[in-house]
Amino acid sequence: MTNAIVIAGVRSGVGKTTIATGIMGALTRRGYRVQPFKAGPDYIDPSYHQLACGVPSRNLDTWLIPHPTVTELFRRAGGDDKICVVEGVMGVFDGHSSLTEEGSTAQLAKLLNAPVILVADAAKVARSVAAEVLGYQMFDPDLRIAGVILNGVGGPRHMEFCQPQIEATTGLPVLGYLPRREDFVQPERHLGLIPTVEGTVVQQWYDALIAQVEESIDLDRILDLASGASPQEDAPQVYPAEPQGKRARIAVAQDKAFSFYYQDSLDLLEAWGAELVPFSPLTDKSVPAGVGGIYIGGGFPEMFARELSENHSMLDSMRAALKREVPVYAECGGLMYLAQSLSDLEGNDYPMVGALPVVSSMSNSRLTLGYREVEAREDTPLLKKGQRVRGHEFHWSVLAEQPRADQSVYRVVNQDNRPEGFQVGSIWASYIHIHLGSSPGLARRFVDTCVVE
Repeated sequence: MTNAIVIAGVRSGVGKTTIATGIMGALTRRGYRVQPFKAGPDYIDPSYHQLACGVPSRNLDTWLIPHPTVTELFRRAGGDDKICVVEGVMGVFDGHSSLTEEGSTAQLAKLLNAPVILVADAAKVARSVAAEVLGYQMFDPDLRIAGVILNGVGGPRHMEFCQPQIEATTGLPVLGYLPRREDFVQPERHLGLIPTVEGTVVQQWYDALIAQVEESIDLDRILDLASGASPQEDAPQVYPAEPQGKRARIAVAQDKAFSFYYQDSLDLLEAWGAELVPFSPLTDKSVPAGVGGIYIGGGFPEMFARELSENHSMLDSMRAALKREVPVYAECGGLMYLAQSLSDLEGNDYPMVGALPVVSSMSNSRLTLGYREVEAREDTPLLKKGQRVRGHEFHWSVLAEQPRADQSVYRVVNQDNRPEGFQVGSIWASYIHIHLGSSPGLARRFVDTCVVE
């Protein structure tokens, strides 16, 4: 048995991240070992979890990742001595499909056999919120909704108009609420909340949130509910059965501009023999010496375009590494950094590494978002030619010219086989984010690619 609870919302924007983070932080301060998780492909919400719990949050995505691997990742990070708190994605039934639960929080909760606490917004309703909760309860009777938390409550009198009807109509306990407080609202920008790596989340926010959770949410009842999860146990799918010796050094770009990495992707690289060497394209002078590969993930290079462009020694070091044919795998923000130039939100153009035949700029009119299934056009550091994998795309930036088929990394199978990404020299760069647990062998192949003979 595993102690686990899923915090799910009736829709996006009802306060899932705030409530889940507050519960995680409150339980951590009580002395429990809390392991946070995030449903879906989100990179930003997990950064809030990590600050609350002191350990990395991990993504569990039932569309990106095969179900036996999802439970492997869950069991590996969790354990009998931990409280696992899973924050859902969008509304509890929202996912990849319009007619099935595929990729949804509901599907994940059922896969983990974990109880769900449903978060509903009561800001502009009273007893009517009971009808909404009842609808979610009846929509899928197989989903184990175990309780309700209300957000946006005006005060005790407001709760007196909400709680009794919910409990009488659904039989579900109302486990507490968060009041309407402007100081709990975190700043957002074009991709959602601002990652905590940028230092925008102050300790006072966590302290106030945790104090409020302690006051108005029944943590003891939540602990009781969390005691009944029992995910299926399968043989290891993506992690090695035996420890592997270190055999490759991989530089990983990690700073305010580049912070979008799945924790299990990094852990899988280490498990298969990589020594990960963090470096900052923003502030370091050069790529770490002696590395056999470079991994540049996503993030917000557009917010730091000037600083990236003015770090001439790093740009020169990156160009020198490419001249030595050091393998470079880049996703989204990494692609933008390796391009000829990057235009920021104000339209200012800044030179970048200049290794890819493309320029990128920010678009205020079109968000590119969604799951993708891709097929490798040629061999890559992750995939063999013709191999397919699932990924995710999420960006406001646009490219001045789209890649030709003969220079692309992938063809996007679920989008009319359109060419995606650029393969130039020792660079493989794409807007598609890949979870290295989405297919056995991805991490091992990456490490193999980076071994220096």
